[in-house]
Amino acid sequence: MHVGEWEGLSLADLDLRDDWKRFNVFRSGTRCPGGELMLETQARMVNALERLRKQHPEEAVAVVSHADPLRAAIAYFLGISLDLVLRLEVSPASLSVVELGEWSSRVICINATSEAVS
Repeated sequence: MHVGEWEGLSLADLDLRDDWKRFNVFRSGTRCPGGELMLETQARMVNALERLRKQHPEEAVAVVSHADPLRAAIAYFLGISLDLVLRLEVSPASLSVVELGEWSSRVICINATSEAVS
C-alpha cells in the first residue's frame, strides 16, 4: 500500500496524527496523505489475484503481503466494507485461503496460525 507521508513513521508517531485516526475509522474514503486510498490497494490486489488465477488455472498459488492489503482482498471476497477490515485478524506468517473461480469465489479460512492448529 502506498502510504505517502506516513512512510517510515512509527505507530506511535502515527497515533498523534488526525489523518491516521480518520483513516482507521473510514478506510474506504480516506486517502493516505501523498498516497492512495485503500480502495486502490484493494483493486490492485484483486486484479493481481485474478491475473494469477488465469495464469495458473487449477493450481494453488501462494501470495505473500502485508496485513492491510491481504485484509482488503479478503474483505472484497467476503463482500464487506473496507471500513470493517480491522475486524479481520491477519497475523504475521498466518495462512488465509481464498478459492477463486471463473464464476465465484469462496473464503476457505482466515488467519490460520500454528497456535490456532495446536
